[in-house]
Amino acid sequence: MNLRIGLLSVLSAVLLAPAVVMAQEVRLRYAHFMPATAWQNQVLFADWADSVHAASDGRIQVNIFPAQTLGRAQAGYDNARTGIAEIVWTVQGYTANRFPLSQIVELPGLFTTAEEGSCAFQKLYDSGALDAEYTETQVLFVHVHGPGHLHVRGRAVTQLDDLRGLKIRQPTAVIGRLLSELGAEPVGMPAPQIYESTQRGIIDGFLLPWEAVEGFRVHEVVDQHTEFGFYSLAFVATMNRAAYERLPDDLRQVIDDHSGLEWALIAGRGFDVADQSGRAVAERSGTLHRIDPADQAQWDAAAERATEAYLNELEARGLPARQTYAAFLDYVAECRE
Repeated sequence: MNLRIGLLSVLSAVLLAPAVVMAQEVRLRYAHFMPATAWQNQVLFADWADSVHAASDGRIQVNIFPAQTLGRAQAGYDNARTGIAEIVWTVQGYTANRFPLSQIVELPGLFTTAEEGSCAFQKLYDSGALDAEYTETQVLFVHVHGPGHLHVRGRAVTQLDDLRGLKIRQPTAVIGRLLSELGAEPVGMPAPQIYESTQRGIIDGFLLPWEAVEGFRVHEVVDQHTEFGFYSLAFVATMNRAAYERLPDDLRQVIDDHSGLEWALIAGRGFDVADQSGRAVAERSGTLHRIDPADQAQWDAAAERATEAYLNELEARGLPARQTYAAFLDYVAECRE
């Protein structure tokens, strides 16, 4: 009798095993550095998590960790790589020199909206041109924000001479080169440190798109805004590779279905909408300026020098910088159609 019971138990376990596998549930931690009140927390992270949860019939639960609560902004990509968080949204430039070709999209004057730039960036990634830069994680999507502008405390900047000597926060080293060409003193720091650093006088101002001026409430610490479109920043939403590969095939497909161009466009459109709100907030709390038309050619020349210097540097390292730059411009034109 005991032998019979034992055999029945083994048979039952074998028969039930597929059902147990199919019922597997997965919890994923999604970390980012934006405040919980920022629009990205809902549109880019919570909406993505809800869609994944629904598509997996409730088997994938994504928990959102905003505002650097699961790792500092500067360590974002490494936190995904090492598994401190299963998914991370971060800025490639926070990890200096790791994404040189990706950061080509940050160079000035390449596109006019975040949707356009995000579309082109994702197409560039999908082409395989950037594969060597992302071997350590599973990329979900890439995108950019809208054009970034200059925001200064107590000093209007409309001419190049107005910028000389000002300590301006650089978002990445690539943009720092542009600031140097313009005569400013670039200071590196992640976006969450801008408010306090400006308030304490560590920096005189910073570069941010309109949406981030509102998102980080930094309109409270500056009163002069120069609308120029200096740069755009590269972002990536990416997943720990081991966590991705551990997923059952059907759940991995859910993640794949929530990757790529669709979510790159959602991000870009979200930034464009938020830019309108952020600009209005800045206009109410300070003064908006434009570059003096007589100085425009000088600003454009400085931007061109910064672009050429960066491309030459990458080519000297044996990287196909000009080929990548040209391909990105082709994708921008394609995304405008």
